[in-house]
Amino acid sequence: MTGRRLTSLLAYVTTAAAGASLLTGCGVLPGATGGSREPVTVMTWAPDQTRATNMPGMPAMAQTYARWVNSQGGIDGHELRVLTCNEQNTGAGAAACARRAAREGAVAVVGSYSQNGSAFLGPLEAAGIPYIGGYGISEDEFTSSLSYPVNGGQASLIAGHGIQLAESCRRVSLVRPDTVAGDRLPDLLNSGLRKASHRSAVDIPAVEDAGEYTEQAGRARDKAGADNGCVTAVLGERTQTFFDSFRRLPAEGKNGGSGRKSDPVRISSVLGSVAQPVIDRTGGAHSPFEGAYVTGWYPEASDKSWAPMRKVIQEHAFADNRVDPADAGVQTTWIAYTVLKSVVEALDKDRITPDQIIHALDRGARVDTGGLTPSLRWKYEDLLGAPGLTRVVNHQVTFQVVRQGRLVAEKPGFVDVGETVLTAP
Repeated sequence: MTGRRLTSLLAYVTTAAAGASLLTGCGVLPGATGGSREPVTVMTWAPDQTRATNMPGMPAMAQTYARWVNSQGGIDGHELRVLTCNEQNTGAGAAACARRAAREGAVAVVGSYSQNGSAFLGPLEAAGIPYIGGYGISEDEFTSSLSYPVNGGQASLIAGHGIQLAESCRRVSLVRPDTVAGDRLPDLLNSGLRKASHRSAVDIPAVEDAGEYTEQAGRARDKAGADNGCVTAVLGERTQTFFDSFRRLPAEGKNGGSGRKSDPVRISSVLGSVAQPVIDRTGGAHSPFEGAYVTGWYPEASDKSWAPMRKVIQEHAFADNRVDPADAGVQTTWIAYTVLKSVVEALDKDRITPDQIIHALDRGARVDTGGLTPSLRWKYEDLLGAPGLTRVVNHQVTFQVVRQGRLVAEKPGFVDVGETVLTAP
């Protein structure tokens, strides 16, 4: 073979190989048929490395999900591309993430966390991008027509927690953030307490990102009292800080002096403020949370319904310790991506657009989450319609308790709190 012919052949082989590489980068996946389907780009955001609540596991779970689904040939032949963004626990940060989602062609924002709903929903609505399965910390998520929540948010948790506490607590103190979102919590807790003809809780606002809570802890204990009193704290990531201050309080005798080894006040919280990773970090069976009541959205982390998620994490998280299967943010992200996958598969289109996803969800696409939630559907007749919470379709919660360092079911199955939420002021 002449030198010129050999050079030409090598050039052809190199060009062909480069072309194949480019095609793979554009979304031709193992198991995909023909490679004609365009990638699906979405975004997942959450705050990270801030002084308030951080949720790094949610973007990490989104990336893990993408690695898994793409190893299976994508979603109905579409490569899933996940953009992540640090929302920074600020309105400006949330708005910046939303604008970036629009700029980079995201067809949905999926499984994200932000307290700044009013800041991010405006840009998403202007761009026509749906918000699927947000964590539920912002009430704006439950009013926007482009929001498709997978849980009942803080409202369902707090109302349900009132029902849970009413069965065991004579008096209740509530320590909650001194924020706009926190201002609604006392009414919601009291709506659950009143369902059992219980007296209202004592409301104790607290700075969300304080370094210690000795003053609030002392007041909460005093108001709850030693006779079957309960102290509940809903401070997100700072809940651990609060209960650390709480357990350091000096014991009080009958006349105010020391003399009692410990107070029989029961502590409690909701999922997200207390979760299995927090219990593990603070001593497991010797944690200050031992015996605590906890209200959650989903089955306890050891429930068999979580087995598919656990398998994906084990095989595709690559020892990323941010992806904890017992974390409520990770769990919510898994469910949110389950919704996305179900809708994209049902559409069966070569190109997926935000409008197609919105239309499918509004027209009644039903999503089976494998027992992690009730069947989800967002048609008008499925919406709860409570003031400020019109978009709630899942108003079920679970009652859990910490026993021997593990969050386990206090009562089997789900508890419907829709009627209780509707009666809250």
